[in-house]
Amino acid sequence: MTMAFINLPVRDLTTAAEFYRALGFTSDQSESDGGSMVLTISDSTRLVLHIRSAFESYTGVAATDTSTSREVIVGLSAQSREQVDELVDQAAVAGGESLGPGIANGPMYMRGFRDLDGHQWSFLHLAS
Repeated sequence: MTMAFINLPVRDLTTAAEFYRALGFTSDQSESDGGSMVLTISDSTRLVLHIRSAFESYTGVAATDTSTSREVIVGLSAQSREQVDELVDQAAVAGGESLGPGIANGPMYMRGFRDLDGHQWSFLHLAS
């Protein structure tokens, strides 16, 4: 089975982990060097948070300035339209920025937010 690892730079590991725990992600052990932390999103998806310097040492280049540009939008599925709204509302309560009301496009319903470090996310539900 293929696993996905989403790696993001953050200003503060503890604060970022608290934000994602508010969305229901669970904590794994932090890396021994203290520069990274792994959170479980699902059986096949992990979120790896890195302090900015650790992220930059892995990539060999400066991390994107999320106040002026986007490098990626992370999209995750939800079980229902209601869960999409609940998750984005939870993100906003935890300090993230809701990007407005949900958008329906045929069988897809999507709503986005930005996390504490300005990374853009969306939750979406595809009706069967």
